[in-house]
Amino acid sequence: MQDQPALQLTLPQRPLILGLGGCSGSGKTTLARELTAQLSATLLPLDFYYRCLSHLPFEERALHNFDHPDSLEHTLLVQHIEDLAENRSIERPIYDFTTHTRIPDRTETIAPAPVLIVEGILALHYPRLRGLYNFSIYVNAPNEICLNRRIYRDMRERGRTEKSVRAQFEATAKPMAETYVIPSAQHATITVEGTEALDWSVEQVLDRLHHLGLVRSRHRIS
Repeated sequence: MQDQPALQLTLPQRPLILGLGGCSGSGKTTLARELTAQLSATLLPLDFYYRCLSHLPFEERALHNFDHPDSLEHTLLVQHIEDLAENRSIERPIYDFTTHTRIPDRTETIAPAPVLIVEGILALHYPRLRGLYNFSIYVNAPNEICLNRRIYRDMRERGRTEKSVRAQFEATAKPMAETYVIPSAQHATITVEGTEALDWSVEQVLDRLHHLGLVRSRHRIS
């Protein structure tokens, strides 16, 4: 009897996981969205993992330090990224920034994808999170630029007043950035400037990814 050829199993390929951090208003979200389009990636913002503050009166919620690492349920985030890395879908929380609460009994299903981009001010802070990345990016920008962009975003998207945004920036965002966010730049594979043209930042990231053999071309993941 002739020997039969051994069966070969094709295992699912682990996704390429990118971490993208930087101060609030640095331009990291804009860069993350463009890279998501260029790489046909799934974007996972840390903002959806803020802890629900429904147990607090609304006035107290607004005074919460949203820039401290403890404000995020990072253990759940790590678990979700580990699940996606193993090609398992997740149920991502949905966060309401106007009320500082998670929308109860509602989640968004996120399916595995060849490329996952994890984006947020603290994306490069948590050691367990950094251990899951294949590549990481830090977006640098001056305080004044970050503040002006934050005012514009929070007034337009989150129902805030300019006065409240400025007060929060001085009370928590700026000191927390100096303590936790800016030091996390040392863990980045590459640092780009948030004041430079978006196309140039994208070019730098894609070129480095290609050089490291993480992508075959601009639009095709290895």
